Amino acid sequence: MVGLGVMGRNLLLNMADHGFPVAGYDKDAGKVEALDKESAGNNVYAAAGIEQFIGLLRKPRAIMMLVPAGPPVDSVIGDLLPHLDRGDLLIDAGNSYFKDTNLRAGNLAAKGIRFLGVGVSGGEEGARNGPSIMPGGPADAYELVRPILEAVAAKVEGEPCVTYLGPGSAGHFVKMVHNGIEYAVMQLLAEAYDLMKRGLGLSDEDLRLVFETWNRGDLNSYLVEITSQIFGRIDDKTGRRLIDEILDVARQKGTGMWTSQSAMELQVPVPTIDLAVSMRDLSVFEKQREAAAGIYKRPIPPFSGNHKSFLDQLGHAVHVGMIVAYAQGMSVLSAASDKYGYALDLEAVARIWRGGCIIRAAMLEDIRAAYRNQPGLANLLLASELSASLLAYEEDLRRVVCAAVEFGLPAPCLMAALSYSDGYRSAWLPANLIQAQRDYFGAHSYERIDCKGTFHTDWTKGLNG
Repeated sequence: MVGLGVMGRNLLLNMADHGFPVAGYDKDAGKVEALDKESAGNNVYAAAGIEQFIGLLRKPRAIMMLVPAGPPVDSVIGDLLPHLDRGDLLIDAGNSYFKDTNLRAGNLAAKGIRFLGVGVSGGEEGARNGPSIMPGGPADAYELVRPILEAVAAKVEGEPCVTYLGPGSAGHFVKMVHNGIEYAVMQLLAEAYDLMKRGLGLSDEDLRLVFETWNRGDLNSYLVEITSQIFGRIDDKTGRRLIDEILDVARQKGTGMWTSQSAMELQVPVPTIDLAVSMRDLSVFEKQREAAAGIYKRPIPPFSGNHKSFLDQLGHAVHVGMIVAYAQGMSVLSAASDKYGYALDLEAVARIWRGGCIIRAAMLEDIRAAYRNQPGLANLLLASELSASLLAYEEDLRRVVCAAVEFGLPAPCLMAALSYSDGYRSAWLPANLIQAQRDYFGAHSYERIDCKGTFHTDWTKGLNG
């Protein structure tokens, strides 16, 4: 393992716990020393230099890198290459952009070095006790490390949450979309929090109990579970709930943005994910938001309805939003599979997301069943396993969106989920007007209902009125 930060160190120790002798290296001598102390007697070897590190590995060498995406990955590869032989395997287990993974794989293949792009989700706890692992690259290279990855991955009903996903950058693409869905779900939960806090005036303890209750039902998921715990945490410094001492700014590291960009390149609409990314961007403009709040003052009207009924509606609305977020993400994976030749098995993707990863949720069982029962399913909204919930909770989502508008509180992801589902179920959309407009100002032509082909009209001739 090269990179002994939180993720690298814990994943290495996880491997050692399962009986695999491992070696770790980091340029930071303090991290090497920490690993040496923590792993005493556990078949873990800490190396102070690259030569020593390489010397600890038997051939063909298998080296995993867990360093920040971008130039650090290329820097590590550059440091390692002079010491590698043909047939050795490099594994990038960070959140690298999939196009970078393709370039690295091609460059390394020309030198006889095999390369895997592997997504790892689960954070510190997952790395130590069982993450979800998403590998892509040459199938024979995966086979070299398959026993290790299957051993350390999270288990659900005895099945490891890892599987070979496909060639090239398949693993990193799947991890990227995983993170895009993660952005959307987190924003949906944040919007629900805002509606309850500023709209209904609930206390942090009330919020803790609501999320705890939701986690016992349809919304059972890792993110809902930890959200409940967050509202119960007391700040050691102030004695207040810690959530109220945290700045309302949420930055991003790129995977959500990459998901949106890739979806646009593939011409797959993912508005719920797009707006989750945009709201993180908007949160950074805190000074401008404070100035605007002074200009556009609008008191939040008191809620006159039944709190319990609204909370039930809100939970159902979040449930629909989550289904839509997964549907959009899976649609991107389907399009990418065709475009980039990944040959993704979406049932397998849903299966390995059921444990270890940040977006693990009870509804993934229904998603997995949908792809198992309908291989080649175009969109999850067409699946009976999911459509029943949308039909049952659609009106609740509408009521919640209306309430957000009346409160004057931002709920863009809930609104986008509703608009996307309304658009997707519309047998007719007003895009005929857009065709006409484009033909009018740019002679871009249009298609007709009554016959095939493309047509152009001189719209300035024979205008009525």
